[in-house]
Amino acid sequence: MDVSNGSWVAGFRTAVISPYEEIKLSESRGFAGQTVRQVLRLAGGGERLRVRLSNRYGREALRIGAARVAMRKAGDEVVAETDAGLRFSGADEVVVPVGEEVVSDPVDMAVAAGTELALSLYLPGETGLATYSHQPMATSFVADGNLASAVALPRAERVPARFYVTGVDVLAPEGTAVAVAFGDSWFEGVGTTMDADRRSVDVLNERLGKGWAVNQGIAGNRLLDDEVGEHALARFDRDVVAVPGVTHVLLHFGINDLGLPGMVGRPPATAERLIEGFEELARRARAAGLAVLAATIGPFAGAIYPGISTPEGLAARRRVNEWIRAGGAFDAVFDVARAVGDPADPDRIRPEFDGGDGMHLNDAGARAMAESVDLRDLVL
Repeated sequence: MDVSNGSWVAGFRTAVISPYEEIKLSESRGFAGQTVRQVLRLAGGGERLRVRLSNRYGREALRIGAARVAMRKAGDEVVAETDAGLRFSGADEVVVPVGEEVVSDPVDMAVAAGTELALSLYLPGETGLATYSHQPMATSFVADGNLASAVALPRAERVPARFYVTGVDVLAPEGTAVAVAFGDSWFEGVGTTMDADRRSVDVLNERLGKGWAVNQGIAGNRLLDDEVGEHALARFDRDVVAVPGVTHVLLHFGINDLGLPGMVGRPPATAERLIEGFEELARRARAAGLAVLAATIGPFAGAIYPGISTPEGLAARRRVNEWIRAGGAFDAVFDVARAVGDPADPDRIRPEFDGGDGMHLNDAGARAMAESVDLRDLVL
């Protein structure tokens, strides 16, 4: 790969949330004197890489005593000869201030789409609750002591979350284009097989012949209101516009605006408010020079969680979907609702696509979602 005229682009992304939120879909945690090893599957590759670490939601400075990256072999085991230390402005250790992010110095490591990196962080002191990704459908490994350079982590605890990492940049040929999948659990992958990389964004990348898509989905995320995570309009600049190499953004929002309020006894968002929010996202994306592809809101009638599926919320979903299909606010539309909805009851997910809770997609459903994107609308 010739990168003599290369540029840094996003090869991997994972959106993070605060551990102090009221609505919790998984337990937050901290660390003390432990090593955290996380598997990061790259959407695209290059000749060099650098890692982004965040203390955005921490309440005290984060000390990282050692950070290393290697190719993952299997489980918590790495390929020893690929192991490399990460430095930060030349130093082996780094302190990340409250609310800030650091980027490692570049590492000479050639990687490709589908490469599984193992990122190992040694956290020597009390971290407090960690900035994290809560539903990535990927297992991390936690072990006591400084084992950042160990080939394997004996007796490691398995944790279904990521901590502190927000992305990997790769040095790729000039002009490499990146799409950002910006949305909720239907991008993050809830309902798909754990550690199998069968999320809708993974399948989309299988289909793309050029460029790639990175995943900025947050399970429970809303378009209009905070929790879970900062709402889409609040995080758009950071999680989309600031992504190096971004040319396109794919949107899937609305289910949580319509369903989550019911869990706490509040009315769902109105169709009018959701339409205004989508219009604002489209305006801001175009102002940043990005093409916008919007999904219709997926079906969620029959969701097993109390208060989620209400007549008012489902009626608003139908109204917004009619507007998305016909309103002309976006450069293109991918009709997820029709792709995965039950023809006999379009407010429900097809039984063969249901992840088991009436609200999320299984592997087959995630594939159908990805295949609803017309690649002629996503020329990277």
